[in-house]
Amino acid sequence: MLATSDLWFRYQDEPVLKGLNLDFSLSPVTGLVGANGCGKSTLFMNLSGLLRPQKGAVLWQGKPLDYSKRGLLALRQQVATVFQDPEQQIFYTDIDSDIAFSLRNLGVPEAEITRRVDEALTLVDAQHFRHQPIQCLSHGQKKRVAIAGALVLQARYLLLDEPTAGLDPAGRTQMLAIIRRIVAQGNHVIISSHDIDLIYEISDAVYVLHQGQVLTHGAPGEVFACTKAMEQAGLTQPWLVKLHTQLGLPLCKTETEFFHRMQKCAFREAS
Repeated sequence: MLATSDLWFRYQDEPVLKGLNLDFSLSPVTGLVGANGCGKSTLFMNLSGLLRPQKGAVLWQGKPLDYSKRGLLALRQQVATVFQDPEQQIFYTDIDSDIAFSLRNLGVPEAEITRRVDEALTLVDAQHFRHQPIQCLSHGQKKRVAIAGALVLQARYLLLDEPTAGLDPAGRTQMLAIIRRIVAQGNHVIISSHDIDLIYEISDAVYVLHQGQVLTHGAPGEVFACTKAMEQAGLTQPWLVKLHTQLGLPLCKTETEFFHRMQKCAFREAS
């Protein structure tokens, strides 16, 4: 269980997170959205133990997080964070060595390291470029290497900060597929993103943050259909939701579902 209980965090005298009660164990994919400065990045750093709240708690396995060296090590083997900029997490020029870095620090046997690295590279569809120097990779490929570096820990929770930022449409589609494969293995994924369409399509639950507080939360279709809440949070509705709220079209979860429905309607009218 990964959750927060009345979580408060301040930078100097300015509160950034204000009494957050969140539970990330209830849904396979949880989305975090909000305008710049709403507290998403600070929340991620609290969840990963990089920051410590002044009041309230991050709950791990039903108990307040243990901030001792041993406690944080245990947390980070189960809660892995992938930052927006993959360069922050890549230290080697060799892909296999970079992904294996954390496992070697933990003293994992080499045979097990080889197996985990191979599985992680397959999961993020990186086998075909694993022998290229990291400096020659595209931004999207580096993101996949960073995700693989988190996956080798076999963490139960994966925190993704802006996973589609800087990706072209093909890279974005590939990232969606990677997230779905991660979830299919029984893991939980928490995504912080300004890509509202991504959050709507991939998430099972959404928290909308506004000025450090939860403005609303629930199923993506219900949350994003609330025009008033979206305006208050400074967000735009996903385009599929906008078609529903403004034009009265059926609410679809994906572009494929939308065009399939429209095609069926067109065939029905033609006949």
